[in-house]
Amino acid sequence: MRTVMTRLLSFLLILLTGFVSAQQPPKKKSKGQGGKIAPPSLTDAIVKHEEKLYKTTPQGELKLHFSFPADWKSSDQRPAIVFFFGGGWKSGSYLQFVSLSDYLASRGMVAASADYRIESIHHTTPDKCVEDARSAMRYLRAHAKELGIDSNRVAAGGGSAGGHLAACTATVTTLDSPNDDQSVSASPNAMVLFNPALNIGTLFRERATGDAKFTIEQADAITPNNFITKDTPPAIIFFGTADKLQVGGDEYLAKARSAGSRAELWKAPEQSHGFFNHAPWTQITARKADEFLTSLGWITGAPTVKLPEGSPALVAQ
Repeated sequence: MRTVMTRLLSFLLILLTGFVSAQQPPKKKSKGQGGKIAPPSLTDAIVKHEEKLYKTTPQGELKLHFSFPADWKSSDQRPAIVFFFGGGWKSGSYLQFVSLSDYLASRGMVAASADYRIESIHHTTPDKCVEDARSAMRYLRAHAKELGIDSNRVAAGGGSAGGHLAACTATVTTLDSPNDDQSVSASPNAMVLFNPALNIGTLFRERATGDAKFTIEQADAITPNNFITKDTPPAIIFFGTADKLQVGGDEYLAKARSAGSRAELWKAPEQSHGFFNHAPWTQITARKADEFLTSLGWITGAPTVKLPEGSPALVAQ
């Protein structure tokens, strides 16, 4: 199994070659796992930050990096969201989504950015990434009372490989940690996905050569688009029109609509992979995500994120 997954990881990294670098906005470097760079700030509001250990693995400890509203208390029942960073399952840092987490905390949510095992640090494969993402979702629900959250309003979000992981928490049910309490659901109640890798199996079929040593079945097993049903939670998805992975978003939208699951797909004209890390798209996508969460009744009032003057618009599909 490990040999197969190692080969699959190599293939997936090839698929994302040229995309991972697009995840890095041209901002001042911040220290953190993988040396990633944080997107621009979205709010000046005061929020509380706290780290909590959610999982201990043979390769090390994994934490959730929380942003709490200034008036948060443990007796609250707030909606929550956990984000997973991008980086091709190989690199990356929770810092990628701290800015959006802070913004959503300013809007009344409990937000977290998750560590998970990655190849460059932990020498692991995508199956462990999926496992960790599902463990993070279970942690939030299992600790809902002390975190002041509503266990029936927990969303998953992420970008690129992290968007893939967020989607897997809702769709892939065969990759769970044996140490998890599986009586606690890992499935989110909503998803906020930034250029996620949704069609791994399709890409495999299109690009694999006769020299491939892993199987189509392994690629299909971590393909969210293969498992969409009427019960798949509501999702908002963002892609740039110059992103080759957008075909997976198109496929997701068609399958979700056919199944009767709510899905919104918004595209940024002429933008490439990772566009949401750059102003003004960081602000534009944050505002649209806010509107989506407001439509679910999770937050109220108008978005407070400020758009740069003359900002372009997303296009609904």
